[in-house]
Amino acid sequence: MTKVITKFTRNVPHWQPRVTPVDLKAATEAQLDALQVTPSNTKVSEYVLTLAHDVESLKVRSPLFNAIMYDTGGMSRAERELGALGASMVNHCIYCAAVHAARHAQLETSTEVTDKLFRDGAKADLTERDRAIFDFAVALSEAPSRAGLAHMDALKAAGLDAAEVLDLILSASLFGWANRLMHVLGDPVRVSTDAA
Repeated sequence: MTKVITKFTRNVPHWQPRVTPVDLKAATEAQLDALQVTPSNTKVSEYVLTLAHDVESLKVRSPLFNAIMYDTGGMSRAERELGALGASMVNHCIYCAAVHAARHAQLETSTEVTDKLFRDGAKADLTERDRAIFDFAVALSEAPSRAGLAHMDALKAAGLDAAEVLDLILSASLFGWANRLMHVLGDPVRVSTDAA
């Protein structure tokens, strides 16, 4: 029995695709190229294997994702995760929120920020910098026009430079798109061994 999860948590649920993912063993040469999979690489998510049905999109999606979330310089990795988390909370993407909350906690070696956000929501007591980052990501995700001058002033006052602000815009925007794909293509579920 599976149960769709509706509450935010750092415990990453199973993502159950609605479309049958590409079978790695039967993948075409073009799909393997897009996946950048070697025969010894068996850790490819069902989400990415689902996206592999559209080779052209996947070939640009993965490098873009990696550049936005993992490039050096600019905003810290943990702060990019906070931007992604803000977007995912607005879009109610349970799976992405869990992934990015868990990564944020791992990078910060603390669950304090994500505990507060999941317990208290947008009113959570955060540092000035985390508050500015989270509020901007939320406003941008609710409607781009909501992220205005007051948000930019708060980011500057919290010490973010232009490169960090761009990283924040990119991370929150990336998840505005990714969250919607995840919603359409599958569901976050908890597999239960209990009889219903």
